[in-house]
Amino acid sequence: MVSSNDVNKLFLQAVLSRRLISTDLGKVLWKKAIQAVQAVDDNLQIPYNGTEEGWGDFVGALNTTLNPLDLELSRLHDENTGIEMYALVNRKGDEVAQLASDYSPLEIAYFKALVEQIMLAPNASYSISSLAALRESSTLKSAMSKTQAETVLASFVTKGWLHKSLKGRYSLATRTLLELLPYLKSTYPDEILECVICYEILTRGKGCYTPNCNVRIHDHCHTKYRQGNSKCPSCQHDWASETNAKKLIWIGEKAAGADDPRRRARRRSTVDGSDDEDDEPSQSQAMDDDETPEPTQTQRNKRSKAKRSASVSQADETMEVDEDEEEEAPRPRRSGRRG
Repeated sequence: MVSSNDVNKLFLQAVLSRRLISTDLGKVLWKKAIQAVQAVDDNLQIPYNGTEEGWGDFVGALNTTLNPLDLELSRLHDENTGIEMYALVNRKGDEVAQLASDYSPLEIAYFKALVEQIMLAPNASYSISSLAALRESSTLKSAMSKTQAETVLASFVTKGWLHKSLKGRYSLATRTLLELLPYLKSTYPDEILECVICYEILTRGKGCYTPNCNVRIHDHCHTKYRQGNSKCPSCQHDWASETNAKKLIWIGEKAAGADDPRRRARRRSTVDGSDDEDDEPSQSQAMDDDETPEPTQTQRNKRSKAKRSASVSQADETMEVDEDEEEEAPRPRRSGRRG
């Protein structure tokens, strides 16, 4: 015999099969669940009855039912689009372990290492390059091959755990921010930023350019805020002029490689669970932003020699030839090499 609780069951099954849904899709699934139950018993009284006004009450009542199971239908705005999204999340225990049903322990360790590097990325860029992501796989206790790492990375993107930009940089996707939010807040409390408008976690957006002003805001929240306001919500500095608008600080991928002397302390989790901190990034870490290594001493010497022996235009041409030869052509053998 059907009951109004069957609406909850059908709705939750639909959510679990999709993992992440928008508010609009959630309302459609809710109404479909009501129609399915009423098709069996059209005299059944169903609370809220699928009305637009009843959606919030339905979610609240559903979460009350899920509370003893430490589950919650949680919502978060997508940082790229501003669309409100919902997911069924676990609010107790090790949230990273939620990946265990889909991935092996080694792959989970790889994901956790990627999350750490993204959260500790310099300049609040909250992203890492493809090169850095692949290199992270070699730091695991059981190192992955490059091919394996590429396959797993693609899977993380396909299943909504990571976002890969057109520039090839990886950042945390909405699904990860929703499902692992308690883990992120407890593990990286000093790295968490919140939007001053919606009070949700922020890994992509803008910040006020005024010194000592801590205002950080999502791009979509900034767009709505600027429709009726022209000043910073905290320090009241003008944001309206084109000049001041360009001064706003980037947060997220656009901040990668920015000219900012401040560096976050990078914590490398060791196998035994201890943490090591480095005040300055290593040479390989410094390459994360643009994937371009610093010139070697040999390259510097060649450039200096070229400048001294020719004009400026000839020097530029010589430098290009030297760099191409060093990267593509093998080193010439020394004359007089002993056999």
